[in-house]
Amino acid sequence: MSDRSVAAGAPDTLVPTRSTVPAAPPGDRAPWVLVAQVAAALAVAMGIGRFVYTPILPLMHTQAGLSDGAGAALATANYAGYLVGAVAGMLLPRAAGSGPVLRCCLVLLVADLAAMPETRSYPLWLVLRLLAGAASALAFVVAVNALLGRLRGPSARLTGWGFGGVGAGIALSGLLVLALRGIADWRVAWWASAALAAVLTVPAWGLRSAPPEPRAGGTETAPAETAPAETAPAGAAAADAAPAPPRTPAPARRAFAALFASYTLEGVGYIIAGTFLVAAVGQSSPGWVGSGAWVLVGLAVVPSAALWGRLAVRWSAALMLPAALLVQAVGVALPALFGGVAAALASAVLFGGTFVGVSTLSLEAGTRLRFPRAVAVLTAGYSVGQIVGPLAAAPLLRHGYHQALLLAAAVVAAAAGCAVLLRTRRPAAQRPPSASATSGMRVR
Repeated sequence: MSDRSVAAGAPDTLVPTRSTVPAAPPGDRAPWVLVAQVAAALAVAMGIGRFVYTPILPLMHTQAGLSDGAGAALATANYAGYLVGAVAGMLLPRAAGSGPVLRCCLVLLVADLAAMPETRSYPLWLVLRLLAGAASALAFVVAVNALLGRLRGPSARLTGWGFGGVGAGIALSGLLVLALRGIADWRVAWWASAALAAVLTVPAWGLRSAPPEPRAGGTETAPAETAPAETAPAGAAAADAAPAPPRTPAPARRAFAALFASYTLEGVGYIIAGTFLVAAVGQSSPGWVGSGAWVLVGLAVVPSAALWGRLAVRWSAALMLPAALLVQAVGVALPALFGGVAAALASAVLFGGTFVGVSTLSLEAGTRLRFPRAVAVLTAGYSVGQIVGPLAAAPLLRHGYHQALLLAAAVVAAAAGCAVLLRTRRPAAQRPPSASATSGMRVR
């Protein structure tokens, strides 16, 4: 598996591991320019294209006549599209490293956002959210591959800030909807979000493709592939010539099983909160509090990947992962247990400050375990969890959103319980060389 491999999962699915750090490709721009371009791309693809639905959902309930169940189904359609885009990124590694593909996805997202208010047809809404999910996932893969392929050496410490673009997009779109909710309707909110996405597409437009991966023989392969090499062999002869991969030791397999269960459950729990948090807060607080809480979620996301990465350097990913999940479970449960502004805002900070960090720590831990196709397997479980989450919560919505949030908190707490089982101890010589190259995260 390429040390810079990335598969799309949550806005959040960074694998901050790299092998020894060669010099950056000649002609690359300043590191902060690259980080800004990637952040802009992720703001469009994830923060707006995927998550602007959350603050607009209450407006569609009250103004467009969208039922609670239909709202959950639209969310599920988006997450199903995201899974499709993630699989496409794994099966088409050249597309996953292509700048033109990124630009096409960004344009598609802008058009998709602008098309949502042009119809009141529920089937068309389903199609539009499905397409938005697929474009978000593929744009995420391309942008992150470019980030990890070009941000090398001492500049690798800036990687987490590139992922902060997800939070910036959430915060900006949340502020936009908050400003519009008193003077305009749900259709204007979609059109304004499309305009914001178009503006942020401009700095992302010049993002260059990821550099090709060098082969052992000096030739080049597809750029920053999103799946292990063995998932896409060059041919039967190459497969016959390649040595068989070493079998994963039994302790590592058991640890990976616990990690897979934890990350899949996180996909179920986090997406319920990510979809319904604004509507749930709005049930027990003034209308502006829900949108304001979503802005806080975005602001908390911005530094979270870098923060949890530093904590994992100080202690270990295996220790920080259950801690982050428990913090997230508390944050998700707060609006359901306590009404009022303080609980809503505290929930936003705790939730926003953990869900990207959980993805970072989980994928880092899977990479350290050296399980075959670890990132792809974990991402598949996470994506399926995101589809299951809204469907599992839908029967509870007839009683409001509080029961759905309690279900989400319970599922995330169960994910923390599974993560506690993650314990791997390997001699230092068996650890990948990337263990100290950039992120310094440890699994133990």
